Amino acid sequence: MKKNSNTINIKNRKARFEYEILDKYIAGIKLAGTEIKAIRQGKASIAESFCEFQNHELFVINMHVEEYSHATHFNHNPKSERKLLLQRRELRKLEKQVKNSGLTIVPLRVFINDRGLAKMQIALAKGKKLYDKRDTIKDRENKRKLDRIKKEYN
Repeated sequence: MKKNSNTINIKNRKARFEYEILDKYIAGIKLAGTEIKAIRQGKASIAESFCEFQNHELFVINMHVEEYSHATHFNHNPKSERKLLLQRRELRKLEKQVKNSGLTIVPLRVFINDRGLAKMQIALAKGKKLYDKRDTIKDRENKRKLDRIKKEYN
């Protein structure tokens, strides 16, 4: 199973640009049989997804998992809400911070662990302002310029 854990790493690239990451957590995902098979094939996207509390439980909304190609009529709904599994203490802490501070929970990546289970790395985040995004772009461009100069020098 270790081969799968290294190959499946579905990232949310937009999250680090749109949000300032404050704290990270690893959560399990409650999935149907065809959903985990599709994720193991790498057929999932968390680009437009976000996390939300419903009745003191955390759900990931808008996570797209393509239908499994070899399934019968028992296939899953690609855009359904999926429950995230965390310890009760962590859930209470996150819910309190989201309600009081106005922070959001965003998924950063989906991966398969060593035991073959699907996990999601989520982050407690604060939305960036426009000028923060400009700073991020400027830092990225400066890093690229430095890398080019170092490459030409060597």
